[in-house]
Amino acid sequence: MSLAVRRYRVAGRVQGVGFRWYVRERARALRLKGWVRNESDGVVTVLVSGDANVLDAFEAALHDGPQGAVVKSVERQDLTPFDGAGLTAPFQITR
Repeated sequence: MSLAVRRYRVAGRVQGVGFRWYVRERARALRLKGWVRNESDGVVTVLVSGDANVLDAFEAALHDGPQGAVVKSVERQDLTPFDGAGLTAPFQITR
């Protein structure tokens, strides 16, 4: 297992459509650590850590989103495991 930490910025119609709940449920099902939150500029930010292969599957789910969401872009930033040191399970929604 290779630990990876990633930050995602998801743009489109992703607020007010259950996107954060969708992300939390996908992350918990995959046993990932981290959080998701809405930003004032209309994007959703996700900070997540876990096995790199599992994160690839999680990233694919971000591109889909829940029914009612329209994902226009998913920007990914790879971080170091140190950057994810404060992430705790279970995955959560923050404000």
